[in-house]
Amino acid sequence: QVHLVETGGGLVQAGGSLRLSCAASGRTFSNYAMGWFRQAPGKAREFVAAIAWRGTRTYYADSVKGRFTISRDNAKNTVYLQINSLKPEDMAVYYCAADQRWNSYNTANEYEYWGQGTQVTVSS
Repeated sequence: QVHLVETGGGLVQAGGSLRLSCAASGRTFSNYAMGWFRQAPGKAREFVAAIAWRGTRTYYADSVKGRFTISRDNAKNTVYLQINSLKPEDMAVYYCAADQRWNSYNTANEYEYWGQGTQVTVSS
């Protein structure tokens, strides 16, 4: 079992920045590829970014490329999502997820473990 806890969400003005963190416990963190997803009210959960086991590969949704950066520190069992140039449409609950096999980096159903989410609110 992998336990994931997201932190770092909050209220930010449009154009501002946030760094989300996701701390993992329970299993060897480096055995898991990690993803960030988000869900806005009334919308489906959508892929945001993903990072391979040792951080050698990263992937981003088109809507966040150039503004979001995913990274991980396996020594700290933590994955990060740096969010810059926030837009109102970025407002959502952000979830981190972990998966060992990583058959599909952008498909939520392929991830085995999920955190509880952290709210990002953007004021315009």
